[in-house]
This record gives sequence, C-alpha cells and structure tokens, in this order.
Amino acid sequence: MKKINILIVDDHKLIRETWSFILNEDPAYQVTGECGSAEEAIEISKKQQPDIVILDVNLPGMNGLDAIGQIQKSSPSSKILGISLHTQPTYAREMMRRGAMGYLTKTSSKEELFNALKNINAGNKFICEEIKNKITAQVLHGDSEKDIGDLSQRELEVIKFIKKGFSSKEIASALFLSVKTVEVHRYNILKKLNLRNAAALINFINQNYPHLG
Repeated sequence: MKKINILIVDDHKLIRETWSFILNEDPAYQVTGECGSAEEAIEISKKQQPDIVILDVNLPGMNGLDAIGQIQKSSPSSKILGISLHTQPTYAREMMRRGAMGYLTKTSSKEELFNALKNINAGNKFICEEIKNKITAQVLHGDSEKDIGDLSQRELEVIKFIKKGFSSKEIASALFLSVKTVEVHRYNILKKLNLRNAAALINFINQNYPHLG
C-alpha cells in the first residue's frame, strides 16, 4: 500500500521531531520533509508534492495563514492540516476559509491527529473536538464571536496601521485616502467587531490575531 507522504512545518525542532517519530511509526504514513518556516515549506512542497502538509499558524516571517495559498499554488494536490496553540474558533475558521482541510490544536491527542489525517486524506474536512465544543458552546449560549472575516481588505489594512499607532491623518497619507474615509473605515471596523474604541481593537487583535500587522 502506498504510504501517505507528509511535510511537517513548525518552528520548534522538538515538535517536528516528535511528530515525525509518531507518524513514521505508523505504516500508513511517511514524513518526507520537515522545516521551520513558511518560505521553506513552499519550496519543499514544490519539489516533493506531499500528500498532506501539517502547517503551524505561528511561524517566523510569513505566517501559516498567508502560506496556505502559496503552498497550494506550489503543490495543488497537497491537503493542508492547520495546527496551533490557539484555541479560538476564529483561527480554525480563517484557516479553513483560506483552503486548509482541517484544524487541530496542539493539545489534541495522538488519536485525534491520526483521525484528522485519515479524514483529510479521504477528502473530508476535520475540526478537533476542542474547537467544536467551543463553537457549540457559543451557539448554545447565544454568543457571537467577533470575527475579522467580515472585514474588507481595506479595513484590514487600516487595522494594521492602527496597531502601529498611526493617526487617521497618517493612515490617510499612507493609503492615499481622505481623512474622512479613514474615519469611516475606523467606525465600521469597531461596529462590525462590536468594540468601543481603538484601544479595545488593538487588544482584541493582539490576543486573537497576532499575525495581523
């Protein structure tokens, strides 16, 4: 039986080695590559065309979210399993929205890892139980999770400048917009995310989307 080839992308060497050991112990899988950055992952994917890429969200340089499209471009047949320390459903949603087939947290069990790989290889999407439970709790309690998925590309650009401490005038100059237009974007961002002010916005972004900016 043909083994399922896997590329592991994580910036912690010990984690890569541990996952490689676990997966290579199973006769169905073979780790054919491992690396610590998205840039390396794109190059390796192009050469090896792995069946599955286990991709960490937080990577130095280009983050895992932004790498998804590049990896898929380099290796169209590769299926991506996102993995992260982040347990907020927003990360899982964003990974899947960008093309990942599954999402695990780093607290997931070995059994769940294998279950995810089996499902993804079969063409099915997979989300770990921890994330599923949080989504279920939000629905049951009527919580509406703030999600940047509702923001436009321009609004995301404005957020990056706000995070850096730019004033509306400075943002307007950088993006070649009027100050009034920037103020409208700022108002819409806060309204969509249900936040009171720029300080609350920065705190929210730092906690939930540290890769942004």
